Amino acid sequence: MIRLRRAPLAALAAGALALTGCGAQYSGGGDGPLKGAQIAFGSKSFTEQKVLGQIAVQYLRDQGADVWDQTGLVSSAAVRDSLTRGDIDAYWEYTGTAWLTYFGNDKPIPDADEQFEAVKKEDSTKNGIDWIDRAPLNNTYSLAIAGDRAKELGIDSLGQLKEFLATADGKKATFCVAAEFANRPDGFPGVQRAYGFKVASNRTRRLDEGLIYSQTANGTCTFGAVFETDGRIKGLDLTTLKDPDRFFPPYSGAISIRSAKLREWPQIERLMKPIAEKLTTAKMQELNAKVDIDGQLPEKVAREWLEGEDFID
Repeated sequence: MIRLRRAPLAALAAGALALTGCGAQYSGGGDGPLKGAQIAFGSKSFTEQKVLGQIAVQYLRDQGADVWDQTGLVSSAAVRDSLTRGDIDAYWEYTGTAWLTYFGNDKPIPDADEQFEAVKKEDSTKNGIDWIDRAPLNNTYSLAIAGDRAKELGIDSLGQLKEFLATADGKKATFCVAAEFANRPDGFPGVQRAYGFKVASNRTRRLDEGLIYSQTANGTCTFGAVFETDGRIKGLDLTTLKDPDRFFPPYSGAISIRSAKLREWPQIERLMKPIAEKLTTAKMQELNAKVDIDGQLPEKVAREWLEGEDFID
């Protein structure tokens, strides 16, 4: 999801053809502060990115821009490359992804504001890409447990795991993780070191990312590695464990946009700011759940949210 999600070469090629083979399909426009602007807005292919992308696409059109909807591209790498090449003008990205994956830094900056400013400075200086309107949402890693089980065991923090794992219940606990999380230094190995607990290999299960939520909810997994803004946390009544030592990096969502496009249309930053301010972690869980739990289309979820917040009629 937020981390680099690799796709088959055929899928990457298909994404490239979608960008270059058919010509830009702009639509929208009309009166408004962005009348005359042409903006190609992209997103990655997972639920949250599609919802965020549709929020931007529909709102920018409402403000008078002609927008080419390029939401739902293949992967982090494909979308980022499209931006740096100029095939798209903007998309929502995460500070941790840029800092660790695109810029190649080994350690994140724990403070979300400082991390955002560091990403903003480096991307603008080196790559001609501006970061604007950081949202409060934080799509970082977390460990989750079924809500009723959390109450039964009295666990709500990573800081309690060392003591819990020494108990009879703890010795039977299972941890379900995706393959990438199992090996990343900012994933399972690192969180164990940071909080001083150790999970035996026979108590660790590697599952497909999408299965972890349901398996944690039904108790097959005592704990599961999840993403904080995933709608299944709310929809399946999971409890995410607090991270008092702030081990997991901040993955704040913000719009990354080509500097040339922002210079041409600086109004974009002012117009998108009030939207970004309302996109909290809890709100994204709610919006994502409408897609992943209720089966609604991202376009519909975005439209109803924009109307409900009085951003569009």
